[in-house]
Amino acid sequence: MTAPDSPDTDLGRLLVSCRDRPGLVAAISAFLHARGANIVQSDQDTTDPSGGLFVTRVVFRLPGLLTRLDELTREFTDEVATPLEITFRLRAAARRTRVAIFVSRLDHCLLDLLWRHRRGELGVEIVQVVSNHPDLADEVARFGVPFAHVPVTAETKDVAEKQQIELLAGRVDLVVLARYMQILTGGFLDALGVPAINIHHSFLPAFVGAAPYAQARTRGVKIVGATAHYVTEDLDEGPIIEQDVARISHRDTVVDITRRGADVERTVLARAVAAHCDDRVVVTGGTTIVF
Repeated sequence: MTAPDSPDTDLGRLLVSCRDRPGLVAAISAFLHARGANIVQSDQDTTDPSGGLFVTRVVFRLPGLLTRLDELTREFTDEVATPLEITFRLRAAARRTRVAIFVSRLDHCLLDLLWRHRRGELGVEIVQVVSNHPDLADEVARFGVPFAHVPVTAETKDVAEKQQIELLAGRVDLVVLARYMQILTGGFLDALGVPAINIHHSFLPAFVGAAPYAQARTRGVKIVGATAHYVTEDLDEGPIIEQDVARISHRDTVVDITRRGADVERTVLARAVAAHCDDRVVVTGGTTIVF
């Protein structure tokens, strides 16, 4: 097993969005400079230089950041964010995102995330796996991650969601749906209080229901794909984080297509989770900007 690299405790990430205007970069840079921070990476974009949406991601190194983070956040709020009407997220890179993974019976996305986590390829701490079926309990146990079986039926959905919320309360910063074949209600998402990321094959809504890859082969589809997006109350209509495709042909069987689709699903989901946890995603309305 490959051990994760030791985190740089002095490394911070600042993600900013606001209405574009002159002086934004100068204000942010001056604030960090005044506190002894060294900017090591900076990306920015604007939808329109005349009052459009300005977004920037700044990576900086500041000695003693972990002990100064709360103070830094308060000062940035008072001196920069409030006067310039900025929405921001300021985090220490060393503080890993606490993640819960929801899954049903399909294991490919779940096991890929667990494997990447064990190898230190994702900046996350997987604190819980939740499933509406018991099938994957032994697989998850091999990774040393807690597994909770919470059955869900149409009659017990409210009770199950309450149980899930109680299980995760105060423990997670992100929920990942790794082929969790249940719809999350608006009440659940509100109570959860943290973002959730879902993965699905890109045939939605063209091929809904059971056996989408079999439907795709019947229709002569030439590519298969996957989409990772934030979860909203509107089914599969949340802001998109990552997508990819793979080519197929008439020679491919349903088994071939399903396997290629699964490959795309797990890589797309892993990239989406990494982007979110590295503070590279800005959500604006129903869309995203990904650095």
